[in-house]
Amino acid sequence: MFHVLKIRGFLPYILIVFLNAFNELGHKIIIQNTVFKYFSGTTQIILAAVVNAVIILPFVILFAPAGYLSDKYPKDKVIKLSAAAAFVLAILVTLSFYAGWFKTSFILIFVLAVQAAFLSPAKYGYIKELTGKENIAIANAFVQAVRISAILLGVFLFSILFEKFYNPDFRAISDILTSIAPLGYLIIAGTAIETLLAFTIPQQTEINKELSFNRKQYITGKYLKENLRTVKGNEVIWLSIIGLAIFWGINQVVFVAFGAYLKGTANVTNTVVAQGLMAIAGLGVIIVSLTAGKVSKTTWRPG
Repeated sequence: MFHVLKIRGFLPYILIVFLNAFNELGHKIIIQNTVFKYFSGTTQIILAAVVNAVIILPFVILFAPAGYLSDKYPKDKVIKLSAAAAFVLAILVTLSFYAGWFKTSFILIFVLAVQAAFLSPAKYGYIKELTGKENIAIANAFVQAVRISAILLGVFLFSILFEKFYNPDFRAISDILTSIAPLGYLIIAGTAIETLLAFTIPQQTEINKELSFNRKQYITGKYLKENLRTVKGNEVIWLSIIGLAIFWGINQVVFVAFGAYLKGTANVTNTVVAQGLMAIAGLGVIIVSLTAGKVSKTTWRPG
């Protein structure tokens, strides 16, 4: 099971996956906790929903160009450029905290999500090229387990530090952001290490010169229709997508409403408790990911 860790480049790749999830979550948690502290009731629910929406939206609208770049150019280069972009964005995020610009910080959630959307196809597509088809199941299990572990750590660490720097006497939302601004340095450090590790993964030299991208087909939705037609032709993949969509859809609905419920009904105002209760479910995902990778020793066989 752990033999994949001996594959050249897999360990730094796994660390990149960990730091990528940890860094992405950091800014989200800080904004979510700020919303949790400052707002309540319907406003809190709406803003929590918007936070999740702006994170998901880029993955929906940019799947075609992101997939094209991942297939057209070496995936390691896409990973390296995306990591470098994350480092620059981390600096902008920290500056927005210190300036107390809540709206700017909120918008940067979307910008970070755009960066993540372009990185995602290359990050996951690189697994097979790095580990080989025979190791893809267990390698993917490691990736999912590490990613969830990073999310759990990020939830607790950023929430604990948020509570440490948060001053309950502050009444303006800009003051809240300024008080927790030092957390931005943790995101900067994480993205810096992620970028350095990205430049150590094995390089690919092949460029798919025959692959092209038709902007008109993308804008008119033809790419979406073609992809859906292709996916529907593969029952295993199609059912997997449906299952994941239902699972994460329910997850997001519960997540959006749970914070307002805790604050309004249970009188919970500590973000560590609020975020921690919602993060417990991640432990189940880790266990099942590793179990699924162990029992799925090969990819599915058609027919």
